[in-house]
Amino acid sequence: MATVVEISATEGFILDDPVYGVLDTSELGGEVFRDISSALINASIARGKNRELDRFQPGRFAITLNNEDRRFDPNYTPSPLFGDIIPRRRVKVTVDGIQQFIGVIQDYNFDYDPDSRSKASFIATDEMGLLARQTLTAGTATPQATGDRVTAVLDMESVNWPEADRNIDTGLSTLGADVFDAGDNALEYLQKVEASENGQLFVGKNGQLFFRDRSDATPRSTTITTFADDGTGIQYTRVEVSYGTELLFNTAVVSTPVGSATALNQGSRTTFGVTSTSISTLLSTVEQAGNLANFTVQKYGTPEYRVEKVIINLRNLSVGDKATVLGLELGDITLFKFTPNGLGDPIEQYGQIIKIDHKIDQNRHEVSIGVTSLDWTFLVLDDALFGILDSDHLAF
Repeated sequence: MATVVEISATEGFILDDPVYGVLDTSELGGEVFRDISSALINASIARGKNRELDRFQPGRFAITLNNEDRRFDPNYTPSPLFGDIIPRRRVKVTVDGIQQFIGVIQDYNFDYDPDSRSKASFIATDEMGLLARQTLTAGTATPQATGDRVTAVLDMESVNWPEADRNIDTGLSTLGADVFDAGDNALEYLQKVEASENGQLFVGKNGQLFFRDRSDATPRSTTITTFADDGTGIQYTRVEVSYGTELLFNTAVVSTPVGSATALNQGSRTTFGVTSTSISTLLSTVEQAGNLANFTVQKYGTPEYRVEKVIINLRNLSVGDKATVLGLELGDITLFKFTPNGLGDPIEQYGQIIKIDHKIDQNRHEVSIGVTSLDWTFLVLDDALFGILDSDHLAF
């Protein structure tokens, strides 16, 4: 298995490059990526969120490198990387040719031992971390669909997100007119749009910013990846199951600029006691807020027995299964089959991926997949699994 870590560098004239290798132009020099994989001691990637009602966080890559030759020492002029060991350089990670992360280096740390067994490490975040440091440009917004509002924010002079790095759905919810205050946090505002849509906002492993509306975020059965302990799916090494009240809410208050709506799940309140959640949105009508509140108390009104995490050792997989796991993205659909301790009937549970982590060293590569349960979801018309009335996989 080939794990390749590359960091960006700036070079002048680049021989044979179709842009930066042409003489008598103004485009002499540019960004290149240099492979540093031979120095890798261990690394990790963390992308997604821990719970369904959390917001997606900036993806994070951390690596520890052998620095005995001072290759990563910013003060060592003989280093082939001299001048390029600086913050804000880009880093790209691929495994077996499939990209798993691209982001920007934030911090370096160096550990020098007297016996010369020195190490270098750095931490990088994807560009959602950049959004967290950007602010809105003062202005006004007319009533518009959530996807249009996301685009309007990304187009702001103070944000200026590249069009090539966007994957934005139209959106099914309508937002009201709004005033953008200069200095308001861009990521926090976009996450409020995400909550208004009941959709998904994250940066993919390819570096694109995804905004998935609730139609696109709703699962389909056409591409389900199955993990199983009985030979009928991809092999895993460990499964973690959660059964509790961390996602139990039977009272929901959804606020909008024009009012608020409250929904109660009385049966759940009687059985489990009152548990409340509040959702702040930009929705244009109280009716939309009421729909979101009702959905919330129905979906989260009962404690869930759910597969929370599955851990896979890539080195145990076939070439095809390995490629399938490496190809997974946040929002993809899974089916987990497991028989605890080999006793009783198999348990089968559908889930939607909300977290993908990697732990890599010279001997092992583990992928940890976190999911949210799909025991309660929207109807998907004509879908072979999520479009069947009176089934366990249907909200309304």
